[in-house]
Amino acid sequence: MWSAAPRSAEAEALYREAEEAKARDPRPFMLDPDAISARVLAKWPNYDEAADEGWRTGFERYVLSARDEGHLNALGERQMAGGAGFKLNARLSISDVMQRNPEIARRIIDRPIFITGGWRTGTTLLQRLLAAIPGLRGAYPSELTAPWRFADLDQAAREALISAGAGAHAMLHVLNPAMKGIHPSGGTLAEECNLAMGTDFQNWSYPATLRCPSYVHWLAQQDMTPSYRRYADILRMLDDGSGRRWILKAPVHTAALDSLFAAFPDARVIHLHRDVVQTVTSGASLFAVFRSTYSDRVDPVEVGRYQLETTALWTDRAMAARERLGESAFIDMPFAELVADPKAAIRRLSAACDVAWSEEAEQAANIRLAELNEQHGAHRYAPEDFGLNAGEIRDRLSRYSTHFGVA
Repeated sequence: MWSAAPRSAEAEALYREAEEAKARDPRPFMLDPDAISARVLAKWPNYDEAADEGWRTGFERYVLSARDEGHLNALGERQMAGGAGFKLNARLSISDVMQRNPEIARRIIDRPIFITGGWRTGTTLLQRLLAAIPGLRGAYPSELTAPWRFADLDQAAREALISAGAGAHAMLHVLNPAMKGIHPSGGTLAEECNLAMGTDFQNWSYPATLRCPSYVHWLAQQDMTPSYRRYADILRMLDDGSGRRWILKAPVHTAALDSLFAAFPDARVIHLHRDVVQTVTSGASLFAVFRSTYSDRVDPVEVGRYQLETTALWTDRAMAARERLGESAFIDMPFAELVADPKAAIRRLSAACDVAWSEEAEQAANIRLAELNEQHGAHRYAPEDFGLNAGEIRDRLSRYSTHFGVA
Protein backbone atom coordinates (compact mmCIF):
# COMPACT_ATOMS: atom_id res chain seq x y z
CA MET A 1 0.00 0.00 0.00
CA TRP A 2 1.21 3.49 -0.85
CA SER A 3 2.61 5.65 1.93
CA ALA A 4 4.17 9.10 1.86
CA ALA A 5 7.94 9.28 1.69
CA PRO A 6 9.75 10.43 4.86
CA ARG A 7 10.33 14.17 4.97
CA SER A 8 13.80 15.63 5.02
CA ALA A 9 15.06 17.60 8.02
CA GLU A 10 14.78 20.77 5.93
CA ALA A 11 11.16 20.02 5.08
CA GLU A 12 10.29 19.12 8.67
CA ALA A 13 11.64 22.49 9.76
CA LEU A 14 9.29 24.23 7.34
CA TYR A 15 6.28 22.28 8.60
CA ARG A 16 7.21 23.12 12.21
CA GLU A 17 7.55 26.78 11.24
CA ALA A 18 4.01 26.71 9.86
CA GLU A 19 2.63 25.19 13.09
CA GLU A 20 4.44 27.80 15.18
CA ALA A 21 3.24 30.64 12.95
CA LYS A 22 -0.34 29.38 13.23
CA ALA A 23 -0.07 29.36 17.03
CA ARG A 24 1.14 32.99 16.98
CA ASP A 25 -1.45 34.26 14.49
CA PRO A 26 -4.10 31.88 13.12
CA ARG A 27 -5.64 34.38 10.70
CA PRO A 28 -3.56 33.49 7.60
CA PHE A 29 -4.49 29.83 8.19
CA MET A 30 -8.25 30.33 8.49
CA LEU A 31 -10.28 28.84 5.66
CA ASP A 32 -13.13 31.31 6.04
CA PRO A 33 -14.59 32.41 2.68
CA ASP A 34 -15.89 35.73 4.02
CA ALA A 35 -12.61 36.65 5.71
CA ILE A 36 -10.47 35.69 2.70
CA SER A 37 -12.65 37.51 0.17
CA ALA A 38 -12.91 40.59 2.43
CA ARG A 39 -9.11 40.88 2.60
CA VAL A 40 -8.85 40.72 -1.19
CA LEU A 41 -11.78 42.99 -2.00
CA ALA A 42 -10.49 45.63 0.42
CA LYS A 43 -7.67 46.22 -2.08
CA TRP A 44 -10.22 46.96 -4.82
CA PRO A 45 -12.49 49.71 -3.41
CA ASN A 46 -14.18 50.36 -6.76
CA TYR A 47 -15.02 46.74 -7.46
CA ASP A 48 -18.70 45.97 -8.04
CA GLU A 49 -19.35 42.32 -7.26
CA ALA A 50 -22.95 42.58 -8.41
CA ALA A 51 -21.65 43.25 -11.93
CA ASP A 52 -19.18 40.36 -11.80
CA GLU A 53 -21.19 37.26 -11.07
CA GLY A 54 -19.67 33.85 -11.50
CA TRP A 55 -17.07 33.32 -8.78
CA ARG A 56 -18.62 33.54 -5.32
CA THR A 57 -20.36 30.14 -5.31
CA GLY A 58 -17.30 28.25 -6.51
CA PHE A 59 -15.07 30.20 -4.16
CA GLU A 60 -17.17 29.24 -1.14
CA ARG A 61 -17.50 25.63 -2.24
CA TYR A 62 -13.75 25.33 -2.68
CA VAL A 63 -12.72 27.03 0.56
CA LEU A 64 -15.26 25.22 2.71
CA SER A 65 -14.41 21.86 1.17
CA ALA A 66 -10.73 22.50 1.90
CA ARG A 67 -11.58 23.43 5.49
CA ASP A 68 -14.03 20.64 6.26
CA GLU A 69 -12.74 17.77 4.11
CA GLY A 70 -9.13 18.49 3.24
CA HIS A 71 -7.43 16.93 6.30
CA LEU A 72 -4.87 19.71 5.91
CA ASN A 73 -1.80 20.32 8.02
CA ALA A 74 -0.92 23.89 9.01
CA LEU A 75 1.19 24.46 5.93
CA GLY A 76 -1.69 23.18 3.80
CA GLU A 77 -4.18 25.50 5.50
CA ARG A 78 -1.96 28.48 4.82
CA GLN A 79 -1.39 27.38 1.24
CA MET A 80 -5.07 26.84 0.45
CA ALA A 81 -6.20 30.05 2.15
CA GLY A 82 -3.49 32.04 0.43
CA GLY A 83 -4.12 30.33 -2.89
CA ALA A 84 -7.84 31.11 -2.79
CA GLY A 85 -7.10 34.75 -2.09
CA PHE A 86 -4.51 34.84 -4.86
CA LYS A 87 -6.96 33.40 -7.40
CA LEU A 88 -9.59 35.94 -6.47
CA ASN A 89 -7.07 38.76 -6.77
CA ALA A 90 -6.00 37.30 -10.12
CA ARG A 91 -9.58 37.53 -11.35
CA LEU A 92 -9.81 41.19 -10.41
CA SER A 93 -6.36 42.02 -11.78
CA ILE A 94 -7.13 40.38 -15.12
CA SER A 95 -10.47 42.17 -15.37
CA ASP A 96 -8.78 45.47 -14.54
CA VAL A 97 -6.21 45.08 -17.31
CA MET A 98 -8.88 44.05 -19.81
CA GLN A 99 -11.06 47.06 -18.94
CA ARG A 100 -8.16 49.51 -19.21
CA ASN A 101 -6.91 47.95 -22.45
CA PRO A 102 -10.00 47.01 -24.49
CA GLU A 103 -7.86 46.35 -27.56
CA ILE A 104 -6.62 43.13 -25.93
CA ALA A 105 -10.03 41.53 -26.42
CA ARG A 106 -9.70 42.05 -30.18
CA ARG A 107 -6.47 40.09 -30.53
CA ILE A 108 -6.69 36.93 -32.64
CA ILE A 109 -5.67 33.59 -31.17
CA ASP A 110 -4.49 31.78 -34.28
CA ARG A 111 -5.30 28.05 -34.40
CA PRO A 112 -4.12 27.12 -30.90
CA ILE A 113 -3.03 23.55 -30.37
CA PHE A 114 -4.23 21.84 -27.21
CA ILE A 115 -2.81 18.57 -25.90
CA THR A 116 -5.02 16.48 -23.66
CA GLY A 117 -5.63 12.95 -22.46
CA GLY A 118 -5.92 11.24 -19.11
CA TRP A 119 -3.49 12.01 -16.33
CA ARG A 120 -0.04 10.56 -17.02
CA THR A 121 -0.56 9.99 -20.74
CA GLY A 122 2.48 11.97 -21.89
CA THR A 123 0.91 15.42 -22.19
CA THR A 124 3.82 17.12 -20.42
CA LEU A 125 6.49 15.44 -22.53
CA LEU A 126 4.68 16.24 -25.75
CA GLN A 127 3.98 19.86 -24.93
CA ARG A 128 7.55 20.57 -23.89
CA LEU A 129 8.89 18.92 -27.05
CA LEU A 130 6.55 20.83 -29.36
CA ALA A 131 7.13 24.11 -27.51
CA ALA A 132 10.75 23.98 -28.72
CA ILE A 133 9.69 23.99 -32.38
CA PRO A 134 9.98 27.35 -34.18
CA GLY A 135 6.56 28.85 -34.72
CA LEU A 136 5.12 27.41 -31.50
CA ARG A 137 5.22 28.58 -27.90
CA GLY A 138 4.15 27.18 -24.57
CA ALA A 139 3.19 29.15 -21.49
CA TYR A 140 5.39 29.31 -18.41
CA PRO A 141 4.21 29.10 -14.78
CA SER A 142 4.73 32.80 -14.08
CA GLU A 143 2.72 33.74 -17.17
CA LEU A 144 -0.13 31.44 -16.31
CA THR A 145 -0.40 32.31 -12.63
CA ALA A 146 -0.06 36.09 -13.01
CA PRO A 147 -0.82 36.99 -16.65
CA TRP A 148 -1.69 40.61 -15.90
CA ARG A 149 1.96 41.24 -14.99
CA PHE A 150 2.99 40.37 -18.57
CA ALA A 151 0.59 42.59 -20.46
CA ASP A 152 2.60 44.36 -23.17
CA LEU A 153 6.04 43.77 -21.62
CA ASP A 154 9.01 43.71 -23.96
CA GLN A 155 10.86 40.42 -24.41
CA ALA A 156 13.67 41.18 -21.96
CA ALA A 157 11.22 42.10 -19.21
CA ARG A 158 9.18 38.96 -19.95
CA GLU A 159 12.21 36.71 -19.64
CA ALA A 160 13.27 38.33 -16.37
CA LEU A 161 9.81 37.83 -14.89
CA ILE A 162 9.67 34.22 -16.04
CA SER A 163 13.08 33.46 -14.51
CA ALA A 164 12.04 35.08 -11.25
CA GLY A 165 9.28 32.48 -10.88
CA ALA A 166 11.70 29.59 -10.42
CA GLY A 167 11.85 30.00 -6.63
CA ALA A 168 8.35 28.66 -6.02
CA HIS A 169 9.20 25.37 -7.71
CA ALA A 170 12.46 25.05 -5.78
CA MET A 171 10.55 25.38 -2.50
CA LEU A 172 7.94 22.84 -3.60
CA HIS A 173 10.67 20.31 -4.31
CA VAL A 174 12.16 20.90 -0.86
CA LEU A 175 8.80 20.15 0.75
CA ASN A 176 8.17 17.06 -1.38
CA PRO A 177 11.17 15.85 -3.40
CA ALA A 178 9.16 12.93 -4.86
CA MET A 179 7.25 15.40 -7.00
CA LYS A 180 10.33 16.23 -9.04
CA GLY A 181 10.64 12.67 -10.30
CA ILE A 182 6.93 12.29 -11.05
CA HIS A 183 6.26 15.66 -12.66
CA PRO A 184 9.39 17.74 -13.35
CA SER A 185 8.55 21.42 -13.11
CA GLY A 186 10.35 24.73 -13.07
CA GLY A 187 10.05 28.38 -13.86
CA THR A 188 11.31 27.96 -17.42
CA LEU A 189 9.36 24.81 -18.33
CA ALA A 190 6.02 25.06 -20.13
CA GLU A 191 3.13 24.19 -17.84
CA GLU A 192 -0.53 23.27 -17.78
CA CYS A 193 -3.43 25.54 -18.68
CA ASN A 194 -5.08 24.92 -15.32
CA LEU A 195 -2.51 27.16 -13.63
CA ALA A 196 -4.27 30.08 -15.33
CA MET A 197 -7.80 28.74 -15.18
CA GLY A 198 -9.99 28.74 -12.10
CA THR A 199 -10.43 32.46 -11.47
CA ASP A 200 -14.11 31.48 -11.30
CA PHE A 201 -13.11 28.64 -8.94
CA GLN A 202 -14.12 25.98 -11.43
CA ASN A 203 -10.94 23.98 -11.88
CA TRP A 204 -10.49 20.21 -12.12
CA SER A 205 -6.86 20.51 -11.03
CA TYR A 206 -7.77 21.50 -7.46
CA PRO A 207 -8.41 17.87 -6.38
CA ALA A 208 -4.85 16.97 -7.42
CA THR A 209 -3.49 18.64 -4.30
CA LEU A 210 -6.56 18.62 -2.08
CA ARG A 211 -9.11 16.14 -0.79
CA CYS A 212 -12.37 17.96 -1.61
CA PRO A 213 -15.18 15.51 -2.43
CA SER A 214 -18.11 17.93 -2.06
CA TYR A 215 -16.36 20.45 -4.31
CA VAL A 216 -15.77 17.73 -6.94
CA HIS A 217 -19.43 16.72 -6.84
CA TRP A 218 -20.44 20.35 -7.42
CA LEU A 219 -17.82 20.92 -10.13
CA ALA A 220 -19.01 17.93 -12.15
CA GLN A 221 -22.34 19.69 -12.68
CA GLN A 222 -20.97 23.06 -13.86
CA ASP A 223 -20.77 24.56 -17.36
CA MET A 224 -17.10 25.25 -18.06
CA THR A 225 -17.67 27.50 -21.09
CA PRO A 226 -17.24 30.80 -19.19
CA SER A 227 -14.00 29.43 -17.73
CA TYR A 228 -12.58 28.79 -21.20
CA ARG A 229 -13.67 32.19 -22.49
CA ARG A 230 -11.81 33.83 -19.61
CA TYR A 231 -8.81 31.67 -20.46
CA ALA A 232 -8.94 32.95 -24.04
CA ASP A 233 -8.67 36.50 -22.68
CA ILE A 234 -5.67 35.45 -20.59
CA LEU A 235 -3.92 34.11 -23.70
CA ARG A 236 -4.69 37.36 -25.53
CA MET A 237 -3.13 39.22 -22.61
CA LEU A 238 -0.01 37.06 -22.85
CA ASP A 239 0.41 37.62 -26.60
CA ASP A 240 4.04 38.61 -27.23
CA GLY A 241 3.58 39.81 -30.80
CA SER A 242 5.82 37.06 -32.20
CA GLY A 243 3.09 35.44 -34.28
CA ARG A 244 3.85 32.02 -32.80
CA ARG A 245 0.93 29.67 -32.24
CA TRP A 246 0.11 28.42 -28.78
CA ILE A 247 0.94 24.82 -27.85
CA LEU A 248 -1.04 24.25 -24.66
CA LYS A 249 -1.89 21.26 -22.55
CA ALA A 250 -3.89 19.92 -19.64
CA PRO A 251 -5.54 16.59 -18.91
CA VAL A 252 -8.53 18.53 -17.53
CA HIS A 253 -9.53 19.50 -21.08
CA THR A 254 -10.85 15.97 -21.65
CA ALA A 255 -13.72 16.82 -19.30
CA ALA A 256 -14.75 19.96 -21.20
CA LEU A 257 -14.07 19.67 -24.92
CA ASP A 258 -17.36 21.35 -25.86
CA SER A 259 -16.43 24.35 -23.72
CA LEU A 260 -12.91 24.46 -25.14
CA PHE A 261 -14.21 24.68 -28.72
CA ALA A 262 -16.81 27.27 -27.76
CA ALA A 263 -13.95 29.57 -26.76
CA PHE A 264 -11.39 28.39 -29.38
CA PRO A 265 -13.38 27.38 -32.47
CA ASP A 266 -10.32 26.90 -34.71
CA ALA A 267 -8.32 24.87 -32.17
CA ARG A 268 -6.65 21.57 -32.94
CA VAL A 269 -6.66 18.98 -30.15
CA ILE A 270 -4.05 16.25 -29.81
CA HIS A 271 -5.62 13.48 -27.75
CA LEU A 272 -3.15 11.11 -26.09
CA HIS A 273 -4.12 7.56 -25.12
CA ARG A 274 -2.38 5.12 -22.78
CA ASP A 275 -3.05 1.72 -21.24
CA VAL A 276 -5.85 2.44 -18.76
CA VAL A 277 -4.23 0.56 -15.89
CA GLN A 278 -1.10 2.67 -16.23
CA THR A 279 -3.10 5.88 -16.59
CA VAL A 280 -5.27 5.37 -13.51
CA THR A 281 -2.53 3.97 -11.30
CA SER A 282 0.11 6.51 -12.22
CA GLY A 283 -2.46 9.28 -11.76
CA ALA A 284 -3.35 7.96 -8.32
CA SER A 285 0.33 7.95 -7.41
CA LEU A 286 0.69 11.52 -8.62
CA PHE A 287 -2.32 12.73 -6.64
CA ALA A 288 -1.27 10.91 -3.47
CA VAL A 289 2.17 12.50 -3.61
CA PHE A 290 0.76 15.96 -4.38
CA ARG A 291 -1.79 15.77 -1.57
CA SER A 292 0.81 14.58 0.94
CA THR A 293 2.51 17.95 0.68
CA TYR A 294 -0.43 19.61 2.42
CA SER A 295 -1.98 16.75 4.39
CA ASP A 296 -0.64 14.17 6.80
CA ARG A 297 -3.73 11.96 6.31
CA VAL A 298 -3.76 10.82 2.68
CA ASP A 299 -5.80 7.66 2.18
CA PRO A 300 -4.38 5.82 -0.88
CA VAL A 301 -7.54 3.71 -1.33
CA GLU A 302 -9.68 6.84 -1.47
CA VAL A 303 -7.27 8.43 -3.95
CA GLY A 304 -7.38 5.32 -6.13
CA ARG A 305 -11.18 5.26 -6.14
CA TYR A 306 -11.32 8.96 -6.97
CA GLN A 307 -8.87 8.53 -9.82
CA LEU A 308 -10.77 5.61 -11.34
CA GLU A 309 -14.19 7.24 -11.17
CA THR A 310 -12.97 10.62 -12.39
CA THR A 311 -11.12 9.03 -15.31
CA ALA A 312 -14.33 7.23 -16.28
CA LEU A 313 -16.30 10.49 -16.10
CA TRP A 314 -13.77 12.38 -18.21
CA THR A 315 -13.41 9.71 -20.89
CA ASP A 316 -17.19 9.35 -21.20
CA ARG A 317 -17.51 13.11 -21.64
CA ALA A 318 -14.67 13.25 -24.13
CA MET A 319 -16.16 10.53 -26.34
CA ALA A 320 -19.58 12.19 -26.28
CA ALA A 321 -18.10 15.59 -27.09
CA ARG A 322 -16.02 14.25 -29.97
CA GLU A 323 -19.11 12.68 -31.46
CA ARG A 324 -20.92 16.03 -31.30
CA LEU A 325 -17.98 18.12 -32.53
CA GLY A 326 -16.80 15.79 -35.28
CA GLU A 327 -13.40 14.16 -35.58
CA SER A 328 -11.69 16.60 -37.95
CA ALA A 329 -10.31 18.80 -35.15
CA PHE A 330 -8.79 15.86 -33.25
CA ILE A 331 -5.51 14.03 -33.71
CA ASP A 332 -5.07 10.81 -31.73
CA MET A 333 -1.63 9.82 -30.46
CA PRO A 334 -0.92 6.57 -28.57
CA PHE A 335 1.40 7.05 -25.61
CA ALA A 336 3.39 4.02 -26.77
CA GLU A 337 4.07 5.71 -30.11
CA LEU A 338 5.17 8.92 -28.42
CA VAL A 339 7.69 7.30 -26.08
CA ALA A 340 8.98 4.82 -28.68
CA ASP A 341 10.11 7.58 -31.05
CA PRO A 342 9.35 11.09 -29.74
CA LYS A 343 10.87 12.88 -32.73
CA ALA A 344 8.88 10.87 -35.25
CA ALA A 345 5.75 11.56 -33.20
CA ILE A 346 6.24 15.33 -33.15
CA ARG A 347 7.09 15.38 -36.86
CA ARG A 348 3.77 13.65 -37.55
CA LEU A 349 1.88 15.98 -35.26
CA SER A 350 3.55 19.06 -36.70
CA ALA A 351 2.43 18.07 -40.18
CA ALA A 352 -1.11 17.38 -38.96
CA CYS A 353 -1.25 20.81 -37.28
CA ASP A 354 0.25 22.72 -40.24
CA VAL A 355 3.48 23.52 -38.39
CA ALA A 356 6.52 23.71 -40.67
CA TRP A 357 9.29 21.20 -39.97
CA SER A 358 12.82 22.37 -40.79
CA GLU A 359 16.45 21.70 -39.95
CA GLU A 360 16.09 24.28 -37.19
CA ALA A 361 13.09 22.36 -35.83
CA GLU A 362 15.08 19.12 -35.96
CA GLN A 363 17.94 20.65 -33.95
CA ALA A 364 15.58 22.22 -31.43
CA ALA A 365 13.81 18.89 -30.92
CA ASN A 366 17.13 17.11 -30.33
CA ILE A 367 18.20 19.65 -27.71
CA ARG A 368 14.86 19.63 -25.91
CA LEU A 369 14.63 15.84 -25.90
CA ALA A 370 18.09 15.58 -24.30
CA GLU A 371 17.05 18.12 -21.65
CA LEU A 372 13.84 16.28 -20.84
CA ASN A 373 15.58 12.90 -20.61
CA GLU A 374 17.78 14.34 -17.86
CA GLN A 375 14.84 15.66 -15.85
CA HIS A 376 12.74 12.55 -15.39
CA GLY A 377 13.26 10.36 -12.34
CA ALA A 378 11.91 6.95 -11.39
CA HIS A 379 8.18 6.61 -10.79
CA ARG A 380 7.03 3.22 -9.51
CA TYR A 381 3.47 2.23 -8.71
CA ALA A 382 0.97 -0.65 -8.81
CA PRO A 383 -2.84 -0.75 -8.72
CA GLU A 384 -2.75 -2.60 -5.39
CA ASP A 385 -0.97 0.40 -3.84
CA PHE A 386 -4.29 2.23 -4.16
CA GLY A 387 -6.80 -0.50 -3.42
CA LEU A 388 -7.37 -1.28 -7.11
CA ASN A 389 -6.70 -4.19 -9.44
CA ALA A 390 -6.05 -4.28 -13.16
CA GLY A 391 -9.22 -6.20 -14.00
CA GLU A 392 -11.45 -3.69 -12.22
CA ILE A 393 -9.80 -0.78 -14.03
CA ARG A 394 -10.14 -2.43 -17.43
CA ASP A 395 -13.79 -3.28 -16.82
CA ARG A 396 -14.65 0.24 -15.69
CA LEU A 397 -12.95 1.83 -18.69
CA SER A 398 -13.71 -0.83 -21.30
CA ARG A 399 -15.83 1.47 -23.48
CA TYR A 400 -13.00 4.00 -23.80
CA SER A 401 -10.38 1.30 -24.30
CA THR A 402 -12.35 -0.35 -27.05
CA HIS A 403 -13.17 2.93 -28.78
CA PHE A 404 -9.56 4.08 -29.00
CA GLY A 405 -7.86 0.71 -29.22
CA VAL A 406 -5.85 0.90 -25.99
CA ALA A 407 -5.49 -1.88 -23.41
